[in-house]
Amino acid sequence: MAGGKETPRQKMIGMMYLVLTALLALQVNSAILLKFKFLDDSLFGINEKVSKSNDGTVKGIAAQVEKNRNTAADVAVLKQSEEIRERTKQMIDYLRGVRDKLVTATENTKGKNEYKNMSAEDKVAITMLGGKKDGAAYEMKNKLNEYSSYIKTFVPGASALALDAKDDPMVTDPEQRSKNFAELNFENTPLVAALATLSQKETEVLKYESDALAAQSAKVGGNIIVFDKVGAFASAESNTVAAGTKYKAELFLTASATGLRPTMTLNGSPLAVDASTGKGKVEFTARPGSFDAAGNAKASWKGTIRFKQNGRDTTFNVTVPYTVTKPVMQIQSASVQALYFKCGNKLSVQVPALGAQYDPSFSASGASTIKGSAKGEVTLVPNSKEVTLSVSSGGNPIGSQTFQVRPIPKPEIKCIVGGREANEKQGTPITAVRNLSLKAIPDAGFATFLPEDARYRVSRYEVTLVRGKRPAMPTRTVNGPDVSLNDVVNSAREGDRLYIEVKEVQRMNFQGNTEQVNVSKQFNVPLL
Repeated sequence: MAGGKETPRQKMIGMMYLVLTALLALQVNSAILLKFKFLDDSLFGINEKVSKSNDGTVKGIAAQVEKNRNTAADVAVLKQSEEIRERTKQMIDYLRGVRDKLVTATENTKGKNEYKNMSAEDKVAITMLGGKKDGAAYEMKNKLNEYSSYIKTFVPGASALALDAKDDPMVTDPEQRSKNFAELNFENTPLVAALATLSQKETEVLKYESDALAAQSAKVGGNIIVFDKVGAFASAESNTVAAGTKYKAELFLTASATGLRPTMTLNGSPLAVDASTGKGKVEFTARPGSFDAAGNAKASWKGTIRFKQNGRDTTFNVTVPYTVTKPVMQIQSASVQALYFKCGNKLSVQVPALGAQYDPSFSASGASTIKGSAKGEVTLVPNSKEVTLSVSSGGNPIGSQTFQVRPIPKPEIKCIVGGREANEKQGTPITAVRNLSLKAIPDAGFATFLPEDARYRVSRYEVTLVRGKRPAMPTRTVNGPDVSLNDVVNSAREGDRLYIEVKEVQRMNFQGNTEQVNVSKQFNVPLL
């Protein structure tokens, strides 16, 4: 069959041929015979329409020749086209004659679409194969191949129409490969299957003619555009509509031509066109513009579609307006209104409008940034009183947000003696101070928001046993929060007091680093 891209109709015909071949391999019963008849009827109807279409093609070539003022070269093309049409009609008439011969030979009535005997395999074999290869199928093979050789002068890719099994790529059964054209198509074949085969050959002939006439039409600048893909399309004013407002859209038909090979551009740059659909895919990243108070910016893109029509370049231009909406950032955090100074403030920054295309990167003034493991996660470590976080996606700016920075609240220092908090008003038993500990308790809100930054420790303090107005023992320096004061317990008297002064407090941040915290605290604990 001819090369090149096939139309959906041609693909359907090819599929019917495959069905026909498959049915021939089955044991024939009455149901299958009916299916052969239906297949023959369908192909016969299609062939009638194609034949009329090819008549119209020749008329179109004649009109184009006249439009081109009947130049000698164009007139010659028209004569060739008329000759193609005439040779094709002769071929079709011949095949119809073979059909009539088969119908009458099997004791059916010529011209009627009802067959008393749909099988009659023996009479089909006698008519088409004969006794010594003198049946109608052998002559038909020669005529079909003579026609295809003729068409090849106009369509170089045209191949022989009647092939022996060994030359036919569609025949893969080893048992069939030794058969010639006549045996392959008409041996052990019921009438309705033979008629369907003849209809299929008509289809191939008409397809070759269509290809040849299309080539002739192109010579006179009359490329025929057949819009063979029709569909419905709806264009809405907006895909988003508020409750209580009107939804507006236009519904219309669209059509495209399978054989058309248009070129397209987007804003002057070449656009890839899908060969199977003829559609160009427009895709680009919307750039931020001058957003209005509602967060919208007007923009547009320009497209062109160019193709050959009547031998001339035809170009359609389109300008498509669209609106760029300022993406809304959703920032989630335990404390989003303000950040804590020199702490790891974890934020989750999401832009739902970007969907799967969201590929964030972060920068900040007044803080360092640490990108998280999950998409949109970032940790801000402020180093000033105000931080501005800027967000981009795929290199395109999305927006920014400014945060105020809170100072870290100082921890509360508590003195624990004997497992209880020391009582500076009523006093503490002397024996209770044997085990003393100073605890740095973080601000409750701060600890809730940033627990990894609220880890405090009293790292150094001084303890003095005071009697009256003078020290009763040398001042003792304690490194760390806990200390055992057995010597104080052994030396203390009722009325003495324990003076404790905090010298150093440390905070461990979210990264495991420690820093000094400026905290001043003294305790005067009366001893009982």
